[in-house]
Amino acid sequence: MDKENFGYKNLKNLSNIKILIPEAKLKEKIAELGRKISNDYKGKVPILISVLKGSFIFIADLCRVITIPVIFEFMAVSSYGTSMQSSGVVRITKDLDCNIENKDVIIVEDIIDSGRTLNYLIKNLKARNPKTLEVCALLDKNVPGKVKNQVRYKGFDIPNEFVVGYGLDYSENYRNLPFIGYIENVDYIL
Repeated sequence: MDKENFGYKNLKNLSNIKILIPEAKLKEKIAELGRKISNDYKGKVPILISVLKGSFIFIADLCRVITIPVIFEFMAVSSYGTSMQSSGVVRITKDLDCNIENKDVIIVEDIIDSGRTLNYLIKNLKARNPKTLEVCALLDKNVPGKVKNQVRYKGFDIPNEFVVGYGLDYSENYRNLPFIGYIENVDYIL
């Protein structure tokens, strides 16, 4: 589905959003990630931790292609606020509701930007003594000075652009676009 047919005609300057990853490519890659997770965790019941808000659409689609039982958990962390750049300060705004000790855990992230938020999450969750801890990230942005993290399941490497759609937002807008797009000229987007 292209953006002109999506129903965003009432929003001005949608022409500033350029499609980076179309809906069909997203579905194809998510099916591939789901197959890998299903094979790797056969006979196990991993806990998928969705990092809110951005990963909620990704985890919903991912779980529908995983063919083994899974448990869902949700965390919310913030390092952006309403800014387009990470502040570098990570804080948990919603913690897990279950104990992950001696469990197989997969962090499900929408995007790895600076890597600091994911690094913080990995350290925080490792301190809770899971049996295994892996990362599944839809997008990995090419950012200078990035903190390196081990990502077992990765969707797409993307350029250093501010992206929206498929759960990712700009000031809480555009999360429901069915594709990943980048904002060409943010001054005229809203």
